[in-house]
Amino acid sequence: MTAFARHESSETFGTLIWELRSVNHRYLEPNFKLPETSRAAEPALRDILRNTVARGKIECSLRIIKSDDDSHQLNINQSLLQQLIAANNAVAQQITNAPAEYASTFLQWPGVLQTADIDKDLLNQSICKSFTVALSELSAHREREGAELEKLINARLGGITQLVTEIKPLIPQVIAQQRNKLIDRFDELKLDADQQRIEAELVILANKIDVDEELDRLLAHVKEVELSLQKGSPCGRRLDFLMQELNREANTLGSKSMLSQTSKATVDLKVLIEQMREQVQNIE
Repeated sequence: MTAFARHESSETFGTLIWELRSVNHRYLEPNFKLPETSRAAEPALRDILRNTVARGKIECSLRIIKSDDDSHQLNINQSLLQQLIAANNAVAQQITNAPAEYASTFLQWPGVLQTADIDKDLLNQSICKSFTVALSELSAHREREGAELEKLINARLGGITQLVTEIKPLIPQVIAQQRNKLIDRFDELKLDADQQRIEAELVILANKIDVDEELDRLLAHVKEVELSLQKGSPCGRRLDFLMQELNREANTLGSKSMLSQTSKATVDLKVLIEQMREQVQNIE
């Protein structure tokens, strides 16, 4: 489900800024972008996310802005710096007219310039606490969107129920028409068939074109979708399955259609089901 949340928290060592983005996905797929100093917190963050979100591709980005006091406490990693200078001199001796290196070049090397260390336990606790707040804001956004999706899906469920209600009275008419056509065909061809044989053929034909069971199952699936939405718990995967079942019944209904009215109703059914299927992909 598409959503966005941004949360800032002020700590003794600086400011934590979380940005969370959620997009549609069949399963839960988290992606964390963390500063190198906070990598140790990732397993705990993943646990928090799994306990809160069941579905979606979630991008979690963290920035740490250190306070002014800490940012001025710069230290140079002398051991690493000497290694870099020695390596630079060794390479320079093998290159004719090698340009001199500026001091700032070495300072840009990762790990040479260091700031005062932050207590790692305090940092991880603050990160997890701040992430929990940001995640709750993201979940609230997703819930608001989910409420709107529920309205849209319920409207389409109502459309399916209406179509089924319109089709049901037509079924006896379809069976009667096909029965008369078969009898007329026998008469036209002057086939010498006894009444019992004709009745047997009529029963077979009626079974082939009778869609009462499909219509009943459509209504049953509609009811299951409504119940799943009302439960409020994660139901996206269950709704995926129910959309498949609704589509299966609509296909069967279309294959048995003998009237233009039922054919049109079947097309309308499939359009409604497809619209719901697209929306269900957004539901956790």
